[in-house]
Amino acid sequence: MAELKMLAIDLGASSGRGIIGKFDGEKLTLEENHRFASEPVTTAGSFNWDILRIFHEIKQAINKCALSDDKDIKSIGIDTWGVDYGLLDKHGKLLTNPVHYRDDRTIGAQEEAFKTFSKKDIYDITGIQFMNFNTLFQLFVEMRDNPELLAAADKLLFIPDLLNYFLTGVKQTEYTIASTGQLLDAKTRDWSKTLFDKFGIPSRLFTDIKMPGSIVGPLLPSLKEELGDINANVINVAAHDTASAVVAVPAKGEDFVYISSGTWSLMGTEIKEPIITSDSYAYDFTNEGGYGRTIRFLKNIMGLWIEQESRRQWIREGKKYTFDELSNMAMASEPCRSLINPDAPDFVAPGNIPKRIQEYCARTGQPVPETVGQIIRTIFDSLALRYRWAVEAIDDMKGKKTPFINIVGGGTKEGPLCQFCADACNRPVYAGPVEATAIGNITVQAIAAGAIKDMAEARHVIRNSFEIKHYEPRAESTAIFDEAYERFKKLI
Repeated sequence: MAELKMLAIDLGASSGRGIIGKFDGEKLTLEENHRFASEPVTTAGSFNWDILRIFHEIKQAINKCALSDDKDIKSIGIDTWGVDYGLLDKHGKLLTNPVHYRDDRTIGAQEEAFKTFSKKDIYDITGIQFMNFNTLFQLFVEMRDNPELLAAADKLLFIPDLLNYFLTGVKQTEYTIASTGQLLDAKTRDWSKTLFDKFGIPSRLFTDIKMPGSIVGPLLPSLKEELGDINANVINVAAHDTASAVVAVPAKGEDFVYISSGTWSLMGTEIKEPIITSDSYAYDFTNEGGYGRTIRFLKNIMGLWIEQESRRQWIREGKKYTFDELSNMAMASEPCRSLINPDAPDFVAPGNIPKRIQEYCARTGQPVPETVGQIIRTIFDSLALRYRWAVEAIDDMKGKKTPFINIVGGGTKEGPLCQFCADACNRPVYAGPVEATAIGNITVQAIAAGAIKDMAEARHVIRNSFEIKHYEPRAESTAIFDEAYERFKKLI
C-alpha cells in the first residue's frame, strides 16, 4: 500500500505537539513536526487555558505540513486532557477562556452538590470516579457563581471538540472526552437526562455524541487559504488522551491491566460493559469511554506530577536536577523508608511539594525524608504501592488475577519506577511505547482510513513498531514492598 500520512495533535498539561504518523502497511513511525508550550495562565484570580494560543500553535503544525513533504496528510486528530470545556454563544463565539481543572473554584463543590443529589445516585448513573474538578461540579459552580455566563451560552464543547470546531465549524462531542465529565449515563453512552434535571443543567448546551473513528469534517475554507492546500479531514480520535493511550497498549488478548503513566497515572483494564457495583463505588473506580464503545475501567491516581512539581520547586531554589539524576539519587536511597498516599489532597495543587511530603511524613509518624534522593524514593515507592492497591482491586472486581501489567506513556522512561511496580505488584511489567497517546491517536486515524482493520491488528502493528521493555519482579525487593504495603494501607 501507499504510505499513509496523518497528523496527531497531542495536548498535555504543559506542552503540545504536532506529530506526523506514517503507516506503510506493516509499521508505524512517528515524527514530531511542531512542539509548543500549553501552560495555563492566571488572570483576575482565575486559572485558565490560553486556548487561542493553543489553537494558533495547532495551525502552525498544519502549516508546517503544507510547506513540507507531508502536505498529503490524509487526516488530523486532536487529543487532550479531560473535563475542561469552552462555552459558545448563539453566534458560535467563545465567551471566556476555558478554566483549568486545577483552579480552586470547585473546592467543596462535591459536598454541596450531594445535598441536591446523593453521591451514590450520581455514581449509579455515571460510574465515574469522584474528582472535585469533574465537569459536573464545574458546571455546578458555574450555575451557582456565574449564572449570567451560562444564560449567555448556547453550546458547551470539551477542549478537543472546541479545537475541532475552530478547525471545521462543526459543533459535536466525542464520546471518550464526554465520558470524563460525569455527565453521561455509562450504560447508554449518552447524556444523562436525570442529572440535567436534578441539577438544572440546560440540555441545550450539549451536542450529539460521536464515536472515535468518525469524521468531524474538512478544514474551513478560510483556514485552507491561510495555512496551505491541506485536503485532510478532521477525525474524532479517542479524544481523551488516556483513551488514546489505551488504544496503544500493545497487549495480546483482552486480559490485561494498563497504566497510562505521565502527569497522572491511570490504572485500569478494558471491558465491554461498565462495572457499577457496591465494590466499584467503594473503591471509587471509574467507567470512562474507550474506542469501539469499550469501557476504560480505571482508577485515576496521582502520577509523576508529584516528581515533576518537586523538580520545579528545586529549580526555583536554584537546583536544576535532570530526571535521570533524580532517578539515580532515588535508587541510592533506602527503600520504603517513608511513604505517602499520592492521592492525598496535600499533593494536588502546585507549590512546594517536597515540603508537603516532609510535613505529611512528620504528621503520620514516619521518618522525615531530608535529601532529594529520599524524597524521590518516597514518591516512587508510594506510587508503586498505590499501583499494587489498584491492581488488587481490579483483580477482586473481575474475579481473577491479571497475569501482567502494561505501562505506556512518558512514565515508561522512569526505569526505576517501572521496576518498583513489578516488585510491588509481584508480576511482570511490560513498559512501552513511550509515545502512547500520539500512537493511539494515529492508530484510530489509520483504522478510520481503512489501512488497519481493527484493534487486534492495531495492537499487533504497535508491538512490531515500537520498543517494549520487560521488567520481572525481584524476590528480595518484593519482600520489602510486602512489608511496606501493610504500612501503606493505613495511609489510604
